[in-house]
Amino acid sequence: MADLERWDVEDSDFWEREGKFIANRNLWISIPSLLCGFAVWLYWGVITVQMLNLGFPFEKSELFTLMSIAGLTGATLRIPSSFFIRLCGGRNTIVFTTALLMIPALGTGIALQDKNTPFWVFQVLALLSGLGGGNFASSMSNISFFFPKKMQGLALGLNAGLGNFGVTTMQILVPLAMTFGLFGALGGDPMILQNTSGTLIGKIPAGTETWIQNAGFIWLVFLIPLVIFGWFGMHNIRTDEVSPDIGHPLKAFAIITGMLLISFMTSIFGLWLMLPAEVNGSGFGVPKEIVLFIVIALTVSLLKIIPGPIGQSLERQYRIFDNKHTWVMSIIYTMTFGSFIGYAAAFPLAIKVIFGYQHVMVDGVMTHDTINLDGPSALMFAWMGPFIGALIRPVGGWIADKFGGAWVTHVCAAVMVLSAGGVAYYMKAAYNSATPQEYFMPFFLLFLLLFMATGIGNGSTFRTIAMVFPKEQAGPVLGWTSAVAAYGAFYIPKVFGEQIKATTPELALYGFAAFYLVCIMINWWFYLRKDGEFYNP
Repeated sequence: MADLERWDVEDSDFWEREGKFIANRNLWISIPSLLCGFAVWLYWGVITVQMLNLGFPFEKSELFTLMSIAGLTGATLRIPSSFFIRLCGGRNTIVFTTALLMIPALGTGIALQDKNTPFWVFQVLALLSGLGGGNFASSMSNISFFFPKKMQGLALGLNAGLGNFGVTTMQILVPLAMTFGLFGALGGDPMILQNTSGTLIGKIPAGTETWIQNAGFIWLVFLIPLVIFGWFGMHNIRTDEVSPDIGHPLKAFAIITGMLLISFMTSIFGLWLMLPAEVNGSGFGVPKEIVLFIVIALTVSLLKIIPGPIGQSLERQYRIFDNKHTWVMSIIYTMTFGSFIGYAAAFPLAIKVIFGYQHVMVDGVMTHDTINLDGPSALMFAWMGPFIGALIRPVGGWIADKFGGAWVTHVCAAVMVLSAGGVAYYMKAAYNSATPQEYFMPFFLLFLLLFMATGIGNGSTFRTIAMVFPKEQAGPVLGWTSAVAAYGAFYIPKVFGEQIKATTPELALYGFAAFYLVCIMINWWFYLRKDGEFYNP
């Protein structure tokens, strides 16, 4: 039966008798669905590297905008997704939003078959791939209702951490899938590499055939069966606290579609305000921080004025905004998850741009466009950072269950300050060197440490949220904080692109380190002071 009329996981007898089995089944269908969402959302980080290697006629700074577009849209779509479970039910939401991922996956595969595909087409596809980013909020909100409080740190850590493996899975699977004609004649013709590429197992020399279109097509192999498993294996919880009035699944799908369209429109407006005219923006150059505020405020406001039961339900769920800890946890979670997702999006292209080119003086001017034949392959190394960050995330939730979420977050923040400063130092050295590969290993190891700290901190923040908020608010708060934090997937690539264009990429990391220092103070003030409201939750 798809609908659960009774659900009381805090009752230990109910949990052992039937709750545990149902909860775990929903969790293990949710995880691969979320994994594919992350993969489709962030595959532009790998695709843009290969587009450079194949000689697509776009500038490096233009390619960074594709990741920013996907990042902004994915984060904005998390705002309505935070509230889907109450309005539409968990099963209905996860199945439909997973099915929607087929649209950008198929479209990207088709567009990449031709180097002459206009840039605006890739921009539209990057916009649509934001659907994968939005899915995180609804997935986390849904799983939070299936498990008792004492197990939420681990359960949410598993859902998020293994879901985050979509980034790693994508960064390993996509380069491998591009090496052969996986779909035969249906997959289209190969292209010839102009520059060295790579996979998990080594470099691929220039002159080799590659099927870049498989970067999109490969996800259809997983998405189709996942939709079927979700439909027949997941549940809607129909209690008053979760999803009391969801109606027919088609009604739920229509509600989801309408709310997503609102967020797409606000995202497009924000991107238009910010992007230069040469990449189909307004040319107004509105600062990204102002754009973020406009997009978030506009999205929240437009959703709230939807008439009828939807608006009434949102009015009730919007009570989370009256709780100051919603805003505190949004900042802290941005430090952890926002950093993880932003670095995951920017890491491959950052390696390519900083270490894949020699930085040499020509007629008294520093240049950054001479191919470095001895540089590391971005596609060989980039997957390791998100892999570590995702792998250790459930561990962060487990440690936080044992010792307290705020303490674990505090230690992680301190590590992030130090490692970000170290990355900045070696990034500057490399970007001013004719042999940048000499600085790659310390840069890389410190970045792995940074990813590790974000992963543990991701898990520990969930524990804090579960303890600070009442049950009805915990799900929407998880979704909302993840929405705000997901703007890291927009902000970090955008800052990297701007600073690389200004030839000062190290300033990006110094700025992020300063933000982590602020977060340390906020975390201490609200959750680690002995006379604080929630001391060491």
